[in-house]
Amino acid sequence: MIDLTGATWRKSTRSGSTGGNCVEVAVNLPGVVAVRDSKDVTGPALVVSPAAFAAFTVRVKAV
Repeated sequence: MIDLTGATWRKSTRSGSTGGNCVEVAVNLPGVVAVRDSKDVTGPALVVSPAAFAAFTVRVKAV
């Protein structure tokens, strides 16, 4: 299990404040990127490699 206590979470500036359907990303952890639901900050987080996250963001931007 990866320790996320030192994670610095950030939400996209495009998220807005309505609806609450947002995710937060922590990129300050060594060797991983963590993603969590901003409505459930104590809930589970998806942890992936920086390369996998970069590939994901490239694909999302292309859609």
